[in-house]
Amino acid sequence: MSSPSKRREMDMMKLMMSDYKVETINDGMQEFYVEFNGPKDSLYQGGVWKIRVELPDAYPYKSPSVGFITKIYHPNVDELSGSVCLDVINQTWSPMFDLVNVFETFLPQLLLYPNPSDPLNGEAAALMMRDRPAYEQRVKEYCEKYAKPGEGSEDKSSDEELSEEEYGSHDEDDDDDDDDDDVAIAGKPDP
Repeated sequence: MSSPSKRREMDMMKLMMSDYKVETINDGMQEFYVEFNGPKDSLYQGGVWKIRVELPDAYPYKSPSVGFITKIYHPNVDELSGSVCLDVINQTWSPMFDLVNVFETFLPQLLLYPNPSDPLNGEAAALMMRDRPAYEQRVKEYCEKYAKPGEGSEDKSSDEELSEEEYGSHDEDDDDDDDDDDVAIAGKPDP
């Protein structure tokens, strides 16, 4: 019988040996970034996102925390925090799943089949239901601005390039966003 720490190490190594670029935070195995490519035949194809993963002490018995660092326009991803609304991670997680499942199955399914009836981004959900072509155009715009491969997509997580129209009602004070950007760019907390 393996301990949670051995399972964490094994799953992390399995992810590193796959086609994913993994960057640890603070040289540990509990927090790290993964470079995730948009699934083929989706609106997100060709995009590259930086995903933050945190493994709880009780992993694999408790699900990992997964969030987008790079901005993405999707009904089930909170635009400001990057939090993901995905039942298999948030509610029905099983120790049978591993980190490779998250990146090869769960996140691609989320991007291929958005659920506007259970949104974290209400504006994206409403646009998707009201005007599908405009929604698809907005997704493509975000992919172009923030998720271009090979151009440091993690540095494009700030909202500086978004116009007020694209972002919705956004006031001039974006101190909260700057804190998130510092983490995304530096990858390590300040000493």
